[in-house]
Amino acid sequence: MHYSRVSIGALGYELAPVVVTSDDIEERLDAVYRALRMPQGQLAALTGIRERRFWEEGYPVSRGAATAGRRALEAAGVSAGEIGALVYAGVNREAFEPATACHVASDLGIGASATIYDISNACLGVLNGILDVANRIELGQIRAGLVVSCETAREINDIMIDRMIERPAMDLFAKTIATFTGGSGAAAVLLTDGSFEGAQSHRLLGGVAESAPEHFGLCEWGLMPETGKGVRAYMSTDAPSVLRHGVALGMRTWEHFLREMDWRAEDIDKVICHQVGHANRDAILKAIGIPEAKDFSTYEYLGNMGTVSLPLTAALADEREFLNPGDRVAWLGIGSGLNCLMLGVHW
Repeated sequence: MHYSRVSIGALGYELAPVVVTSDDIEERLDAVYRALRMPQGQLAALTGIRERRFWEEGYPVSRGAATAGRRALEAAGVSAGEIGALVYAGVNREAFEPATACHVASDLGIGASATIYDISNACLGVLNGILDVANRIELGQIRAGLVVSCETAREINDIMIDRMIERPAMDLFAKTIATFTGGSGAAAVLLTDGSFEGAQSHRLLGGVAESAPEHFGLCEWGLMPETGKGVRAYMSTDAPSVLRHGVALGMRTWEHFLREMDWRAEDIDKVICHQVGHANRDAILKAIGIPEAKDFSTYEYLGNMGTVSLPLTAALADEREFLNPGDRVAWLGIGSGLNCLMLGVHW
């Protein structure tokens, strides 16, 4: 897919305020570690994540998404009334219905003629939302659209810690490690047709998508019935298999991406990856032949914020002048399913 009239006009974000270290989580799991005869320090050693952030208890995801969206609009000098589509793309939503996007749109004052909806595709939600809005702009249907997300990891961490304490077993610990990498945050991506004077003009050039749906069961987050306890949320991840099959899918998508963009790997100046942990980051960069110096990472201190990770990392990379005008930048996204999406941006 290619775009000729779509720009990233601004990025907005909100960091969650409560810093939670890997040591903090392991302290809560002390009885489990003793039962399994494991030394402390496993989380940081296995994932490279030293800390992550949580929202305060009860914090609504619509508030974080609206805050990030408002910052993107203000940075670009675009009014809420000029937004033709608003997409909420988080895994975490406030209810089955209405769409969380409606709450965000109300908070922002989005106009009545805008298209407002949720989209969900695991950690790829924001990138899928970007494509939806970009297609509308490319077709001339709208001049600007906003993709927002807010993820919260506090609740699922609390649930899985309680479950580990109830049943301290190595198989459960292995399937739960990925849960403990989760962080919270909010991000927004404003896309425009380039006609707004105050907006930035990081041109979205195109991208590709590939999938491996035969691996749909490797990472799951949902609700399950428990005898005598009703329904309770759970998360389960086969991390070694996600890494192995995810890298294979990433390599296939990367080859397709280079052909579609008519780029060579050495032509790419910077990459922004979905933030999982050091094993995943190191494996995919090695597989696609990108030096670590071209990558900007945040997982060590922000953890895996799901759909928020890639756009928030891009926003920080821009703030810290890691991304320079004229850079060819590849956004590399992957999510459970398995699905992979890569976008090319001329910064």
